[in-house]
Amino acid sequence: MGGSMSTDRFPLKVGLMVPANNTTMEVELAAWLPAGSTVTTVKIPRGAGLLTKETLPAYRDSAIALARQHFANAGLDLIAYGCTAAGFISGPAGDAELSAMLTEATGLPVVTTARAMVSALQHDKAKRIAVVTPYSDMVNAQLEAFLADGGISVARLDTFRAPDVTALGRITAGEVRDLARATMGPDCDALFIGCSQLPTHAILDGLEAEFSRPAWSSIRATAWDAGRLPAAT
Repeated sequence: MGGSMSTDRFPLKVGLMVPANNTTMEVELAAWLPAGSTVTTVKIPRGAGLLTKETLPAYRDSAIALARQHFANAGLDLIAYGCTAAGFISGPAGDAELSAMLTEATGLPVVTTARAMVSALQHDKAKRIAVVTPYSDMVNAQLEAFLADGGISVARLDTFRAPDVTALGRITAGEVRDLARATMGPDCDALFIGCSQLPTHAILDGLEAEFSRPAWSSIRATAWDAGRLPAAT
């Protein structure tokens, strides 16, 4: 099942990159990584508004400069790029390009949350899924296109439509669970909760058991993909 993770993996030293407003991913990523892993977080500056195609280039340039400054000689195993919306807005090709640029800047392998989402769902052979996000319709459409590129269709989707980062930060795990329950259906192979700010560590196992189907989130998928990386390199 989707969230099941082996306990015999080696600890990892992860350099995490998230938006400046993110208060969730560092703690939850560490909880899902192999025991003894460490997470060193660098926060990428951003405005109060949510990311758009117009603001993304400056955001990306800032991420690359910060990665070079903080991670190039830090003794890390990998970088986790945890800004989910940025990956969707960039699209699969842009997300892969950013990953390559971060590797060029630091010499480290990179896991991006957007790509980890697709890899995790493909691993579970999910073809039709339910999705919960905090995003606008524009970003949700780009999320659907990103998944479609990986052969996955979105059968059901609902969103909190957070208007800004303050509203986004107020969404609770209980609210996420309730919206996931209302959105998931028997016609879906899996559930995916998008956004690395939404808290999901306390609720995913319960949702998986309730639906008897894989339940993933941005953070859980990132931890899973990071855990696969050393074996593949």
